Amino acid sequence: MKVALAALALAAFGTASADFGIGLKAGTLGLGVEGRWSLLPWLDVRVGANSYEYDDDGSQAGINYDATFALDTYYATGNFRFPLSPFRVTAGAFSNNNEFGMISQDTAGANFEIGGNTFSPADVGSLQSLTSFASTAPYLGVGYDFEVLGKVGLNFDFGVLWQGEPTVSLQADGFAAGQQVFQDALEAERLELEDEMSDFKAWPVVSIAFIYNF
Repeated sequence: MKVALAALALAAFGTASADFGIGLKAGTLGLGVEGRWSLLPWLDVRVGANSYEYDDDGSQAGINYDATFALDTYYATGNFRFPLSPFRVTAGAFSNNNEFGMISQDTAGANFEIGGNTFSPADVGSLQSLTSFASTAPYLGVGYDFEVLGKVGLNFDFGVLWQGEPTVSLQADGFAAGQQVFQDALEAERLELEDEMSDFKAWPVVSIAFIYNF
């Protein structure tokens, strides 16, 4: 729904200029739409939206989790093109709603090691974590734009979205959840998890887009 609304907004934006393109893209930020408006022969402005959600599993801070990666961004960029070349430099800002949700996999098996302490599955119940990042994130990258007869375009982007330090929550719903010893161990575990999730503060961006130019 968000991508569809963005597409309508981009189409309206495009009526302001004859040199406008709109298209679809896919990459490490998900699936999206993008509109381009050329202000000058060497400068254009692009706006768009990306969204995607997928599931994964693995170990974080020594505990196995099922994870859901919810990617959701809106952006505006300025693109500086080099004369007689498809190469460009891109800088801009993203409205960043990327989130990672995790829940512990096994609540009836082996004991949990949390914050350096051992707890039974009944004491822990399930562990649930949510990781979010800065709501506004700067972007810097490079790209290549190729066109056929000035109508159909193929664009490539390579860059980094700086999401900043993560904010991580970690909660449990077991029998020990209300005990101070457990809460202290849970906070130590949350800090360890936050340290590991900081690996995602610089999100690599690689994408391909198919553009139609009006």
